[in-house]
Amino acid sequence: MADDLRSLYDRCIRCGLCLNACPTYRVLGEELDSPRGRIYQVAQADQGRIEIDAAFRLHMDRCLDCRACMTACPSGVNYGAIIEYTRAQLLEQQPLKFWQRWLLHGLIPRPRRRRAAARLIRFAQRTGIDRLGPAQARLCPPLDADPFAASGQVIPAEGERRARVIFLPGCVQCELLPQLNRATVRVLARQGCDVVVPPAFGCCGALHVHAGDRAFARQLARSNIAALEAIPADVVISNASGCGAQLKQYAELFDEDPAWRGRAAAFAARVQDATEFLDHLGLRRDLLGPIPAVATYQDACHLAHAQRIREAPRTLLRQIPQLELREMERSDQCCGSAGIYNLQQPAIAAQLAADRVAAFRATGACILATANPGCSLQLAAALPPPVQVLHVLELLDLSHAAARR
Repeated sequence: MADDLRSLYDRCIRCGLCLNACPTYRVLGEELDSPRGRIYQVAQADQGRIEIDAAFRLHMDRCLDCRACMTACPSGVNYGAIIEYTRAQLLEQQPLKFWQRWLLHGLIPRPRRRRAAARLIRFAQRTGIDRLGPAQARLCPPLDADPFAASGQVIPAEGERRARVIFLPGCVQCELLPQLNRATVRVLARQGCDVVVPPAFGCCGALHVHAGDRAFARQLARSNIAALEAIPADVVISNASGCGAQLKQYAELFDEDPAWRGRAAAFAARVQDATEFLDHLGLRRDLLGPIPAVATYQDACHLAHAQRIREAPRTLLRQIPQLELREMERSDQCCGSAGIYNLQQPAIAAQLAADRVAAFRATGACILATANPGCSLQLAAALPPPVQVLHVLELLDLSHAAARR
């Protein structure tokens, strides 16, 4: 393994403070399925003391890459880089499985195929065929007949113009959660932003990096940087915390390519999460109407642990009139979504979701607020109506609508 990887794992002092923060350790109770245990295995493999066999791969695959251990670590170990570089090494020896390659290369980055797949899913949902499929099919919500399709549009600010932003609609949320993207655009425009939806922006590559496929992620990054760097705007906004975290780390993909690293760093400096941006901008309180309900907030891993943004979503929610915000126990514990983890490790993902459901019910809330589409899908599948699982931007959109009534 690379020397730079060795410098990363050598920082671990094996104190064990990461153990209780690690979702897989909490579920499985196995040292080798903890951050400390995985770092130990990586170091042993690097030094030739153990083989990279099926057991080694299993422990690496079970990691959610949620970064909770990085929040807990007193030594500043960059565990996210360790697991992602390790997976890249493993991928060189054993390629992605057919279904993984089809999903990551053949479907998610390709809008036309995603739309075709969405039409098939809608047909299955209307006819009830989806109920005959695997349990993972329940992760897909009832699909809107109209996917989000505002590419190339500029939505003007309402009232006083306060900023010009580029909004990145993401991949799967265009088909699976189009209402979230529409709500995001409405909120940004209502709060005084000209919203540019770029005509050519593809998958951010987060899922590919998590799977170790850094080469394909670099292809996606180059295309995205070239598409956006000439568009004038104050910031680039994502409403998906996993995407936002990856976009902010684009420069890391080009460690050995100085030309692209500089362009990637300049691009990453413009990226903000939607909640981060609105918190900095400051909400116009006169535009917010009441939502008389009790809500709790589930921290998205790549917002709380990777981007270190915790207070912005809560600050926004507290400004909604009559919305009572109650804290949930271990709100930054992973829900089990983690990209495509709930497809790869469904049993562990289900246990993590059940833990979040229990914590939610203990609050007595009727609304579970999130800041990431993947979390929304995972938690909505685990919490049937009348519970509402809503992104922070969807709640702000509802508050805007209430003010207009």
